[in-house]
Amino acid sequence: MHKRLLIHTAAALVVIPFVTAQVQAAGEGGGGNTPSPTVTKCKKGEVYDSKSKKCAPPKQGMLDDDNIYEAGHDLAMAGRYDEAIAVLTLAANKKDPRILNYLGYSHRKSGRIVVGLGYYEEALRQNPDYTLVREYLGEARLQMGDIAGAREQLGEIEKRTGKQSREYGMLSEQIDHYDRS
Repeated sequence: MHKRLLIHTAAALVVIPFVTAQVQAAGEGGGGNTPSPTVTKCKKGEVYDSKSKKCAPPKQGMLDDDNIYEAGHDLAMAGRYDEAIAVLTLAANKKDPRILNYLGYSHRKSGRIVVGLGYYEEALRQNPDYTLVREYLGEARLQMGDIAGAREQLGEIEKRTGKQSREYGMLSEQIDHYDRS
């Protein structure tokens, strides 16, 4: 029943338009890094500006895209999804797959699974080897009750990185947990 409700809720959402992603190195992990000052020092709705060394409401041009990515990533990992979305949408390079990945992640974690899927799929159109996106896409498929779709992503990760990668292990664990429930 719960899975069915998620599918109906997701299907009712309207997918917002998004931009294409360009190929860049994934180079990111899903955790273990020290959070940015945006998460540790700034109050809700603010980001840390390394130039002025102060927290301020985010605005276009305030941060470079690397800092936007870091702040958005850290906000998403801290469960502050709407703030992450607000920051990530300020990126000058709307084609950065890192940005698209965490826009997808934040929307998905906020319950907008179909919107998240759109961002993940767009990132993969530009960089099919981006295995972190594949891990998150597999998790989204599980949320929608699509075990075959999750396993497909697991197979794609295995082709690219083998079974020893972090992404393979994380998605494999999620699939095993899903199978047991």
